[in-house]
Amino acid sequence: MKSRDIRKQFLDFFEAKGHLIVPSAPIVTKDDPTLMFNNSGMAQFKEFFLGNGTPKSRRIADTQKCLRVSGKHNDLEEVGIDTYHHTMFEMLGNWSFGDYFKKEAIHWAWELLTEVYKIPKDILYVTVFEGSMEENVPFDQEAWDIWKGLIGEERMLLGNKKDNFWEMGEQGPCGPCSEIHVDIRSSEEKAKIPGKELVNRDHPQVVEIWNNVFMEFNRRADGSLEKLPARHVDTGMGFERLCMVLQGVQSNYDTDVFSPLIQKIESITGATYTIKAANDSEEKINIAIRVIADHVRAVAFSIADGQLPSNGGAGYVIRRILRRAIRYGFTFLNKKEPFINELVAVLADQMGDFFPEIRTQQSLVTNVIKEEETSFLRTLEQGLQLLENIITEAKDKTVSGQKAFELYDTFGFPIDLTALILRERGLNLDEAGFEAAMQEQKSRSRAASEVSTDDWTILAEGAGETFVGYDQTENEVKITRYRKVDSKKDGLLYQIVLDNTPFYPEGGGQVGDKGVLVSANDTIEIIDTKKENNLILHMAKKLPSNINATFTARVNEKLRSDSASNHSATHLLHQALRIILGTHVEQKGSLVSPNYLRFDFSHFAKVTDEELKQVEDFVNERIQEHLPLVERRNIPFRQAVEEGAMALFGEKYGDTVRAIRFGDSIELCGGIHVRNTADIWYFKIVSESAVAAGIRRIEAITDEAVKEYFAKQEQALGEINSILKNPQDTIKAVVSLQDENAKLKKQLEQLLKDKAKNLRNELAKELKEINGVQFLAKQVDLDPAGAKDLAYELGSLDTNLFIVLATAAEGKPMLTCYISKELVAGKGLNAGQVVRELGKYIQGGGGGQPFFATAGGKDVNGINEALGAAVEFIK
Repeated sequence: MKSRDIRKQFLDFFEAKGHLIVPSAPIVTKDDPTLMFNNSGMAQFKEFFLGNGTPKSRRIADTQKCLRVSGKHNDLEEVGIDTYHHTMFEMLGNWSFGDYFKKEAIHWAWELLTEVYKIPKDILYVTVFEGSMEENVPFDQEAWDIWKGLIGEERMLLGNKKDNFWEMGEQGPCGPCSEIHVDIRSSEEKAKIPGKELVNRDHPQVVEIWNNVFMEFNRRADGSLEKLPARHVDTGMGFERLCMVLQGVQSNYDTDVFSPLIQKIESITGATYTIKAANDSEEKINIAIRVIADHVRAVAFSIADGQLPSNGGAGYVIRRILRRAIRYGFTFLNKKEPFINELVAVLADQMGDFFPEIRTQQSLVTNVIKEEETSFLRTLEQGLQLLENIITEAKDKTVSGQKAFELYDTFGFPIDLTALILRERGLNLDEAGFEAAMQEQKSRSRAASEVSTDDWTILAEGAGETFVGYDQTENEVKITRYRKVDSKKDGLLYQIVLDNTPFYPEGGGQVGDKGVLVSANDTIEIIDTKKENNLILHMAKKLPSNINATFTARVNEKLRSDSASNHSATHLLHQALRIILGTHVEQKGSLVSPNYLRFDFSHFAKVTDEELKQVEDFVNERIQEHLPLVERRNIPFRQAVEEGAMALFGEKYGDTVRAIRFGDSIELCGGIHVRNTADIWYFKIVSESAVAAGIRRIEAITDEAVKEYFAKQEQALGEINSILKNPQDTIKAVVSLQDENAKLKKQLEQLLKDKAKNLRNELAKELKEINGVQFLAKQVDLDPAGAKDLAYELGSLDTNLFIVLATAAEGKPMLTCYISKELVAGKGLNAGQVVRELGKYIQGGGGGQPFFATAGGKDVNGINEALGAAVEFIK
């Protein structure tokens, strides 16, 4: 059975049981600050479990793209080493929100597995929660009795809290679960050890495939449990593992989910994937191929959903996954050039029907991965050079763990590659020192991100407040709930929920509103507004003295107005780019703040100055047309798109949406906008740059910020005119000054060259013969470029020269080494090694070619010692 048929049968089965089939949420989370990625099927439904929202149906089924490489669920280092852990995986799930419970969930799971998929009953096992005295939660008798009638006690096991009590996090909905495990070992292996003894023992062929979670408790901040007002079912079945079982293979990687990728890797690299490795060498190749086949899925879908690789947050996680794949290809498949990007086409063909984003974004994903590969392969080359420096400093054949950590942390050079190279060179790695440095960094990171969150104090029940901020910036409100949150990053804050609010919560790129809550006795400053699990959270540093008072919620109108101006300009900018550059342009990220706007978009080349001017002019023409805002709320998503509204990739839209229109610009948007484009006043682009392969970034300003910009430009021009003695034509005066400077620069270069030639004749007299080599080590009064010219001038005099010159221009020491090529070949001398050694005396280092190399440093006082040590190389 093909994987696409397996997926379809699951969804068809639950649709027939009255479930609404919904699409996968993006793999990258947008409105949940507690998660970087969707790490489980239930993540997109958290608000329903928490009671903060109402689902479209009380029965839902889907397949969710999940990523588990950070936080509590971190499988990254196991991926590829075994055959059943993955970074990205699909989670097939069926959900009941206060509807059916254990009986239906268990019976349907059994029916689907044994009657539809026809998995033999005698290879299945189930686990049931044994209960917990410390939690005061009893043994799950109900689930036991249901399963007993279906599978029999001989195939049932009790599970402890670790294995059979599922929790969303440290706080929140939770409950006992019942897992279904499958034993796909051979008959001979089963005869040796019963499958029951291998359940939950990390055996690669005795694995969990389905988990039925019965949500009936809420975990409070103090660790206690309380009953939820309604009971829910949250299930998850590992799609890749299910395919392994139904396709009769022994590994997820042997299914058609991965085999097309593996075949492509074999074709590109010439390596062969063997189902059962015969030796250590074959197994290393197998692991590398599994790592690459797995990781490209995670990276490609994350980029398609809008998360680019970067140096922080979720982007860093994606970069780390990709670099791990590149490193395995570099080390074990001997691939020194980009190739992983070529696998995106296979993914698009394989999964594009069900996940159209990978096909639509194929070109972008390919380009981004290729540039990341190119960049990291350069990093690996630089790392190898730096590692050579570290090796030369090693004492007692042991490389410092701290130095290895710096190489890993600063340059991204993988520690396992460092260890591999050292072993090949007969050296040891101070692993304890490396681990200590790693733990110290992790401790700093944990300390910086520690958050303590209290339970909600509920003043009035409700599923979240009404947002009235589209129509007003001030309203009478009551506090319905609040809680205290203490973190190292933000300090002590209170999160306040209101019965209605004019405050816009951060979302869609726009920052959250600021303002105040005012009562008869208090003025509480709201420093930010965010949204979490369908609740709008107003951040304050203190609570009012009377929490039950009626307040006036008042938004800071100046900041709101500036944000609105920038947000509306962002829409016009998007329209301009698509018209001027082409319809391939798509938004890939944005930031709308009161101070400026930032817009990331897909485009294959630098935007020229002429194109930028056209874009700027286009937006300003729309501003001058005084286009009114046409806003439509709560219209069906499909209708809005059919009418021309632009939906953004990576965003999750509901059944009804809000459409914003200025003239011909129509976009789906929940943000705050001006009433008329005239309110923007003027649009000015201040920068254009690259973010990643195929992604450009424009930063721009509007309204008051433009007025300030023009004022500063005028002031700067005035100062320039003053310096130039107020010329009639400022531009002509500057050009004349540049021409004069260029002429003087050429004259200076010529003088320095003449000086080098003169010095050549003087220094030629100072050459000393040592062991048949003409030797000179001397400090000269030149800049580094002059020292290079001088070295080559001297080099033209003889074929057995060994020269080290030192300079200290502007207080920066530099060593220049020249060795005749005949000496390099005949005596094995290497200028690169010479400057690396001598560079230590000036607290620096460097490198170059065997016949010419340079080293910079920090300590000019070490020059004499370095020059004195140079002779040791030929003594």
